[in-house]
Amino acid sequence: MKIGPLSAFYNLSAMMGSDSHYYSIAGFNVRISFKEGGRNSRSLIPSFEPFRVDTPKGDLFFQLKVDDDLKPVPQDERERIRSFDTGNGETIVDELKSGGYQYIIKDINGADCCLLQASKNFSDCHCALNGNYNMRSFGLNNALMLVFAFAGSMHDTLLIHASLVRQNGYGYAFIAKSGTGKSTQVSLWLRYLKGCDLMNDDNPIIRIIDGKPFIYGSPWSGKTPCYRKVKARLGAVTRIDRASANSIEKLSPIEAFASVLPSCSSMKWDSVTFNRICDTITKVVETTGIYTLHCLPNKESAILCNKMISK
Repeated sequence: MKIGPLSAFYNLSAMMGSDSHYYSIAGFNVRISFKEGGRNSRSLIPSFEPFRVDTPKGDLFFQLKVDDDLKPVPQDERERIRSFDTGNGETIVDELKSGGYQYIIKDINGADCCLLQASKNFSDCHCALNGNYNMRSFGLNNALMLVFAFAGSMHDTLLIHASLVRQNGYGYAFIAKSGTGKSTQVSLWLRYLKGCDLMNDDNPIIRIIDGKPFIYGSPWSGKTPCYRKVKARLGAVTRIDRASANSIEKLSPIEAFASVLPSCSSMKWDSVTFNRICDTITKVVETTGIYTLHCLPNKESAILCNKMISK
């Protein structure tokens, strides 16, 4: 599913009259090109700067060309799949009869921010942006996050909604519905436990490499500006459950799979992609402890959790 040698795309960039930039995210090479003379530039994605590289080595994971002249595919050449609420706005998905997908990404006010068209394996993508700087930045960031998640499905890679703390070389991911307390638990680790640092606070990346699970920082970190090009062995995944007393339990494989799946970006309407994501989650469950922490937001919960799950 890789695009091919980078040298071909350096030449393509010159022919297309585009401003191209390369990024290394979780060990993958990403190329983002902006049509010259337009309103768009890499200033729309400042969180990507720690990941930018001058001369990447190896093949491209995916490329995205930003060009506001891109037009929607005619209605008779696409089929509406569904629309879904991301929590920050609605995204509308159409399947293209020629293969691939078209997305319309809206912000929380319902305004169209981005038109995205992607190849079937998400290796080759184009988008047009709309609105003011904030709308364009929102649209481009969400398009890139979506493309990364679904391109990753073919490479034993997951984009997971989690808060991630590192201790002694291991990354510990906390998952939960927004507002339930995953960031609070991580903040307790940072405050009360030795040797901890924050890797990401919203969307870290999990990869299975040679049968082993690793977790990475990413350019997407929610409201916390933590955009770090860092990597660690995955130590555990823990779901936060608010409770009146602190306790923790290790989940069975079936329970663990059911706990992790809702936190991973997926496309249930595309059976190939969804099955690959499920396969990767299964590999995580087979190699990593998955827990549920029933807790209060206090120091004692962090100490209990750390004692149970840390390596």
